Amino acid sequence: MLDTMNFLNEVTQRYPDAISFAPGRPYDGFFETEDVFAHIRRYLDHLEETGHSPAQVRDALFQYGPASGRIRELVAESLRLDENTDVPAESIVITVGCQEAMFLAVRALVSGPEDVLMASSPCYVGITGAARVLGVELIAVEEDASGFSCAELEAAILAERARGRRPRAFYVVPDHSNPSGTTMPLEARHELLELAARQDILILEDSPYRIVSPGQQLPTLKSLDSGRRVVHLGSFSKTLFPGSRVGFAVADQLVVDRAGNRGLLADELTKIKSMVTVNTSPLSQAAVAGMLLGGGGRASGLNARTSEYYGEAMQATLRRLEECFPRETRAELGVHWNKPSGGFFLAVTVPFRVDNVALTRSAQEFGVIWTPMSYFYPQGGGEHGMRLSVSCVTQQEIADGIGRLARFIRAAAEA
Repeated sequence: MLDTMNFLNEVTQRYPDAISFAPGRPYDGFFETEDVFAHIRRYLDHLEETGHSPAQVRDALFQYGPASGRIRELVAESLRLDENTDVPAESIVITVGCQEAMFLAVRALVSGPEDVLMASSPCYVGITGAARVLGVELIAVEEDASGFSCAELEAAILAERARGRRPRAFYVVPDHSNPSGTTMPLEARHELLELAARQDILILEDSPYRIVSPGQQLPTLKSLDSGRRVVHLGSFSKTLFPGSRVGFAVADQLVVDRAGNRGLLADELTKIKSMVTVNTSPLSQAAVAGMLLGGGGRASGLNARTSEYYGEAMQATLRRLEECFPRETRAELGVHWNKPSGGFFLAVTVPFRVDNVALTRSAQEFGVIWTPMSYFYPQGGGEHGMRLSVSCVTQQEIADGIGRLARFIRAAAEA
């Protein structure tokens, strides 16, 4: 897995003139360098206004701070305002990006050789990487053309139990997923929560693309979670700015240790974090907190321009694909794609094998880069798919890049 991602980076560096639909990094054109200092100043003013002494304000920037984070109350408020999710601040752990939140959750929940983690496949490589680093077996639950299936998940859970294994959690990106761009329907969300309660597993919900997508979004799994079955994994890298490297986990599940002591799962994540990164940078937390305060407590209010930008990029890409592959042409070639309503990614299916050889030819001869979908299948698959990311390409690059991609697909299909 690491080799394939390194290969993608090497191709991108080797062909700098190629138009790249590979990286999923956020667009940074709306950032101003001086803004970050204003955000930090706003947070420090907030601390002073809420009764913190000069020494406490100084410590908020210069000292390690609690492993669980300094800004949990502000994050809890943003979840209440943006996502209709009402959780206590003490159930939140502030992490070094969402990647650490995944790592902590997997380490806390998978404690023995009989425990397994499950994930909707194709899936974000971060969860695959976390599982492999921790020595945790990940069971892929394959999506079909319409996306995730509760029936497939339940069958996989029962199959693992029949083998003497204990499924502990199921990882899923329900909104505009990476890499496929699919969104889980509302009915399926309710069905998944019922399944989790019935089969006694937890859901690891990772939804970084909701607030940066245009239009009304479906409710998060966590906002529908009346039985505390969902551990919500979040990140401000997409919604505020990627360099913050601030994420969080909402883990309000009650746990009991061998001595009968009761507490929150968040407390267990904090213990693990204290042995990993110790704490999340207070300077980064200050910048994030200042941005939330400037947005009236909401992250959504700070994303009007970016969500519009991403939405326009997605629609431009879909229109250009239609122009380059009219209905008759795509039927003849066997080319099709999905039409996500938001997020950064869409998936294109082609009639030939999509691998590193094809990617190199596409970059070298046609000047366009994309990501093979097979990179995102933990147990194999996706050999005829490519992921296109629209998050950091201009309208002109979309027009030119999709034109180049169309020429490559035609040449490869006819070879």
